Amino acid sequence: MSPAVLLTFIIGYFLVLIGISWFTSRKSSDNDTFFVANRNSKWYLVAFGMIGTALSGVTFISVPGKVGSPAGDEFSYFQFVLGNAVGFIIIATVLLPLYYRLKLTSIYSYIEGALGTWSYKTAAGIFLISRTIGSAFRLYLVVIVLQRFIFDSYGVPFAATVLICLVLIWSYTFKGGLKTIIITDSLQTLFLVSSVFLSIYFICDSLDMSIFQAAEAIKDSSYSKIFFFEDFVTSRFHFTKAFLGGLFITVAMTGLDQDLMQKNLSLKNIHEAQKNMLSFTAIFVVINIFFLSVGALLYIYATRNGVTVERTDYLYPTIALNYLGMAPAIVFMLGLTAATFATTDSALTALTTSFCVDFLNFNKRGDVNSKKMVNLRHYVHIAFSGLMFVTIIIFNTINDDAVVSAIFKVASYTYGPLVGLYSFGLFMSNRQVNDKLVPFICLISPAICYFLSSHSADWLGGYVFDNELIIVNGLITFIGLLVTSTPKTKVPVL
Repeated sequence: MSPAVLLTFIIGYFLVLIGISWFTSRKSSDNDTFFVANRNSKWYLVAFGMIGTALSGVTFISVPGKVGSPAGDEFSYFQFVLGNAVGFIIIATVLLPLYYRLKLTSIYSYIEGALGTWSYKTAAGIFLISRTIGSAFRLYLVVIVLQRFIFDSYGVPFAATVLICLVLIWSYTFKGGLKTIIITDSLQTLFLVSSVFLSIYFICDSLDMSIFQAAEAIKDSSYSKIFFFEDFVTSRFHFTKAFLGGLFITVAMTGLDQDLMQKNLSLKNIHEAQKNMLSFTAIFVVINIFFLSVGALLYIYATRNGVTVERTDYLYPTIALNYLGMAPAIVFMLGLTAATFATTDSALTALTTSFCVDFLNFNKRGDVNSKKMVNLRHYVHIAFSGLMFVTIIIFNTINDDAVVSAIFKVASYTYGPLVGLYSFGLFMSNRQVNDKLVPFICLISPAICYFLSSHSADWLGGYVFDNELIIVNGLITFIGLLVTSTPKTKVPVL
């Protein structure tokens, strides 16, 4: 696949997004537009667009690759997806009504009233750190693919490739913000979904199979086992671990995450927001079935054609870009680009919103849409773009998969304290936390979980933690808040 063709495609792709940005922000580009799209979004656009945000480039590459992993993943990821689905339902029925009742712009404003100022700043800070690291990591993995298959051919250094990607994202988000992203994410989700279906078609064509024959081949293959009930202690694939991990990670990393919730808060009312979440859940489950199917077909193709890769993450790009022809290669790049930039553009907007509201107190000012405040928001947006650039360069400098993965994993641990903070606020309203101790509790909890995970096999009779570790993380935070809290004194009625 010619790098020139791929580069032309990338340029055309971003010209379309920049055109959408101009169209959506030509009438209004104030802070209300940027933060909550004037609370006038269409629920069906938000529901569809959230798929692109939820499924990052990492998911696009890694989920199919893991199907044939030597570790024996097969379709075990679908157990996690089922937990995700229940988590989305909990968000729709418990958290969204709370956010709408309080008319929040940043969801962390809830913590200020429930627990206190230090708790509030801690929750917002957790999001800023976690989302910056997580989004930078996702973009980093895809920049590596772009560098390898396009920019190396032109002698472009890695840092310049990263800068180009971030400048392009900034160029179509800096004015319209969320209002633009709701449209661009819907378009990018269309590209992503189309890419998955077309990939299945092209692989089936290369294998001389019909869709029905491919489905039968997947069912009869060694990759299609979904449910794992063996070895609860030592296996990270056990259904209970995967399901509960998926449930709690969804509540934490979606329901307690400004990024995805910001889109829900842009809708007119709670009924549309709930309709959005439930529709999104159905689409999310179905699309993941097709991702796993792509993975099985890729391994069947690789076995028949003698394709080998050094890492499972390289399987999809290697076959799509080197073996199937020009059209499948463009389809793959379309899906990968859409998945990655739908995640990153949304994250940059959410990071800017959270910092402006939670730390610069935009929501407490009467001149939030003044030229001065709009310019300040622009500076914050640029600053987070720069911070993401630096983070990606650090990842590349480390150049050690184990270290980089550990950094990303530690970042994912930080969502556990958010579960503890919100749970305490919701269920222990009769107790007052020691507000100044909360930041320390939220630091100690993930640290304990990290060491527990590292030594669990020795300490717990061979038990191996997976995604369910977030439950322990939230529980430790909750217990820490409970132990250091005191009963609230009732104010006597005169």
